[in-house]
Amino acid sequence: MLFVVVKKDKPGQEQVRAQARPAHMAFLAEHAEKVVFAGPLTSEDGASSIGSLLAVEAASVAEAKAFLDADPFAIAGIFESVEILPWRWVINPPAG
Repeated sequence: MLFVVVKKDKPGQEQVRAQARPAHMAFLAEHAEKVVFAGPLTSEDGASSIGSLLAVEAASVAEAKAFLDADPFAIAGIFESVEILPWRWVINPPAG
């Protein structure tokens, strides 16, 4: 099952995000089979990251949450909120 995840950063987390980013990217690469797509949410001008948007493959919300809780960004405590929602890809799904 697919889950779309919207994570919004706490204010003032730019430095913490930058420091945790290499470990975060390595974590996502290590678990590429679970990550359908991922990328930062940005400020309106695109100059800074204000959160994350990703879709993950998991059997349940609990499994998705456990995976997301192991992410170095989550461990660093940068998120103000995390929303995990079941999702069905209808328009332009990947071939397969």
